Amino acid sequence: MTPSVVLFVLLFVFLFLIAFGVPIAISMGVASLVVLLLGHLNPILIVQRMFASVDSFALIAVPFFILSGDLMSEGKTSQYIMDFMESITGFIRGSLWIVAILTSMIFAAISGSSAAVTAAIGGALMPQLKKRGYEDSTSAAVIASGGTIGVVIPPSVPMVLYASITFASVSKLFLNGFFPGILMGIALSLVAINKAYKESYPRVEKISIRNIFRTFIIALPGILTPVIILGGIFSGIFTPSEAAVVGVVWAIICSLFIYRDSNIRSMLKVFVKSSITSAVVMFLIAVCGIFSWILAYWSIPQMISHSLLSITSNPYIGILLVDVVLLIAGVFMETASIILIFTPVLFQYVTALGINPVHFGVIETVAVAIGMITPPVAICLYVISGISGISIEEVSKKVVPFLIALIIVLLLYTYLPMVFPKLIL
Repeated sequence: MTPSVVLFVLLFVFLFLIAFGVPIAISMGVASLVVLLLGHLNPILIVQRMFASVDSFALIAVPFFILSGDLMSEGKTSQYIMDFMESITGFIRGSLWIVAILTSMIFAAISGSSAAVTAAIGGALMPQLKKRGYEDSTSAAVIASGGTIGVVIPPSVPMVLYASITFASVSKLFLNGFFPGILMGIALSLVAINKAYKESYPRVEKISIRNIFRTFIIALPGILTPVIILGGIFSGIFTPSEAAVVGVVWAIICSLFIYRDSNIRSMLKVFVKSSITSAVVMFLIAVCGIFSWILAYWSIPQMISHSLLSITSNPYIGILLVDVVLLIAGVFMETASIILIFTPVLFQYVTALGINPVHFGVIETVAVAIGMITPPVAICLYVISGISGISIEEVSKKVVPFLIALIIVLLLYTYLPMVFPKLIL
């Protein structure tokens, strides 16, 4: 079969099955099997490539980052961090919205998962927001938007997946994730503050050094989690995979011995929950392995790269085209699927344009993060809707200004390092 026929069969079977509600991983597996049979290749390749896809030391970090985030989100860590943030921002109108965004940024550096960040912040903060008279649907939109930062500020599961495909440095990806993550936090905060001042929301309290110090001491064990994980990685003490394990150990110490908000029984439930989440992610990675192998075997990424280059070889227009493709994909697909399916295809194109692989990895991560608040496949909206009881439709309307702000951040980060290459660390 020619590459064009293979691509058509893959996409036709894949999209046909998805249209009937078949899970993405199963759809990819069946589409791959059909192509192998039509191409007269041995179906045993599916098993071999699935195993090879998950046989990676870098991927050990994925289940452990998921587990450390779940351990922290189940306890009172997020509440203590929010109390500290409110002691700093209480003088600003709409301070609880700012607390939600700033806490999301800190929690992002603990969990590496947007769903975990949204669940932790939403569960702890939504009752307070309702109690203080904040508009429910806007509050839900603020928390969901802040949750998108969860996969951008390191440690980041999508960055680990990207590195496993492209062999880019996980440490460099993590190091470069701070800049867009902070930009996202600033942009969301400006939108929230603007709305709070328009609605004349009250200020909560004046700044008190004593209160800041008190809440900081209580929140310190939780705040130390990203310091231990990222400090260890960037100082070279341990690898990202080892850092993920250290993060789990520290989360257990915090839950059992420092905050004492968990016991063995509740912790076992968290282990089971994290195991299920990790199994789903790892199975998707395994199935994407054979999917990606088929693309490479028939040189489909090169074919698509040449087709895109025939449209434009201008790096500024080309990378904008890539941004649009990723944003559209985010509307219909979840994060891991986009990373695993689109990276092998688009990587050939962006390298031909001369884009730094680390830069592209972070661009892709920011783009898929934005997809988490673009329905119909918007995990952060579903999580906050389940917590708050507010319909997806209501939250979707209120999330639009925050979505626009995040897209502006994506474009800024896309082009700034191209104009100033030294911004890539």
